[in-house]
Amino acid sequence: MTLPNGVERREFGGDDRLATEGLPVYGEPTDGDWRCWDARRSKLAAMLEHGMDTGLEGDETVLYLGAASGTTVSHVADFSGATYAVEFAPRPTRDLLDAVETRENLFPLLKDARKPETYAHVVESDVDVLVQDVATRGQARVARENARFLREDGRLLLAIKARSEDVASDPEIVFEGALDTLREGYEILETRRLEPFHVDHLGVVAIPRKV
Repeated sequence: MTLPNGVERREFGGDDRLATEGLPVYGEPTDGDWRCWDARRSKLAAMLEHGMDTGLEGDETVLYLGAASGTTVSHVADFSGATYAVEFAPRPTRDLLDAVETRENLFPLLKDARKPETYAHVVESDVDVLVQDVATRGQARVARENARFLREDGRLLLAIKARSEDVASDPEIVFEGALDTLREGYEILETRRLEPFHVDHLGVVAIPRKV
């Protein structure tokens, strides 16, 4: 598994775990300046644990959709360049500000990822990586709408939550429908179920489709 620069495997409590170098945010275990990146709390970490080819090398410009209280996006900011964190709900955004205080490259945006025009004046138009983890219907449509920010050779790292799309349908059917929608704007490079870390989630790596 190739990890981005700034991400290492270190031992926490006798287990070999992912870690980034930065101040802790949510009470995670630490080893000196390194903080544990728990794949059970992060879909992106789960993708790395599964060996998915995220293309992350470190120091990329990142647009992160669904930042919540900053669990994953704070790790991303530890090894990336400018990191734009979009979150719709005010309460977790307040928690996100704790992570921002110690990370000058992390920019919180209290915005709706379904309405990218509301933050288009802030976010760079050629980000390297779009990371998406939003709990809403139409997750593939959100990814398509936000493709406008990705550079031509940029990469989408998407976690599709089946239960957010349809709580009653077979997750595999939900995933196929979402992927069909996603293909209208992206070329899909890789998919993988994220069990055992996250039940009924699909990790997706994709690049913008050439016009």
